[in-house]
Amino acid sequence: MSKNEIVPYDRRISVQGVNISEELKKAITDKHKKVSDMETPNHFVKKKMGMDYCEYSYMRELAEKEYPGWSWEIISEEMLGTEAYKVHGRLTYFDGKWRRGDAVAAHRVQKKRGTGEFVDIGNDVKAANTDCIKKALNMYLNIADDVYRNQVEDLELSDEKKDAILEIAGKCSKMRLEEIKKLIDNHTLNNANYNASYSKLQREVDIK
Repeated sequence: MSKNEIVPYDRRISVQGVNISEELKKAITDKHKKVSDMETPNHFVKKKMGMDYCEYSYMRELAEKEYPGWSWEIISEEMLGTEAYKVHGRLTYFDGKWRRGDAVAAHRVQKKRGTGEFVDIGNDVKAANTDCIKKALNMYLNIADDVYRNQVEDLELSDEKKDAILEIAGKCSKMRLEEIKKLIDNHTLNNANYNASYSKLQREVDIK
């Protein structure tokens, strides 16, 4: 079997007349539960903008140990206006059978105060890819579930916040409004950075 072949359960042949597909399903479930139940060591858990996150080095090491042979491929990448860099990647892994899973993540671009010039776009691109890999490792391999399992709901903007920030973005320009819409859609703009983003837009309106 080649690494890139995706093998469905029904192609698993029985051994000595016993169909092993149910055993395989249980083994896969047990594997993911085992990884999900692992407690992330405290020194690998950091905090940014009030939210916990896990260091990539730990997630990569655990993936190598529990899912050897995994690989990562960038499918596409793009700049979202001037505010963020987005990466769409694909994780290939073996948990009892070869699988693939896609993830999308965006990283806010760092700019110099006053001039608006990019600080280090290469570092932003690297960070977006790392964020995307980490998202996939958690989504599909259950690595660092104890850190991330409750953060999706916590980060999601309420409809009231979305309406408020879209209204003020519209006062800046049509281009700014479209940028903010994209940032909301891919969750780059969320509860962790909402206040800072709103304040920045307000300043842009004030100096128009």
